[in-house]
Amino acid sequence: MPEYAGFWQRALALLIDWLIVVVITMPIIVVALGAAYFSLDPVRRAGDLVIALVVGSLIVGFWRYCGATPGKLAVGVKIVDANTGAAPSTGRLVIRLLCYLLSAAPLCLGFLWVAFDRRRQGWHDKIAGTVVIQETD
Repeated sequence: MPEYAGFWQRALALLIDWLIVVVITMPIIVVALGAAYFSLDPVRRAGDLVIALVVGSLIVGFWRYCGATPGKLAVGVKIVDANTGAAPSTGRLVIRLLCYLLSAAPLCLGFLWVAFDRRRQGWHDKIAGTVVIQETD
């Protein structure tokens, strides 16, 4: 029986991942688009979709080929199929990423659900059929 990753472990992994994203993307955005990009002008924010697609593709790529993002790798956990324990399909991983929006929308309740769930699944995990477990190298 796998040991499920806990809430605080997953929260730390998410913090590490977002720090990496901010440290890498912010300088690129400033160099490529200028500081004016950070205004509230919708025309200047048109690149947000492109940035979201690039970051989302990188996240799914890490999940697919490494079993985890850099933050999850740093805390020693990985994403697996909830039924088989094998690596999830790319389709499941895309669904998991898209369902982050559902987990975040109502005051991040879908992420907080990890703290109370028996299998430590967030709503995005439940919908995609994945669990996050301790790495057993």
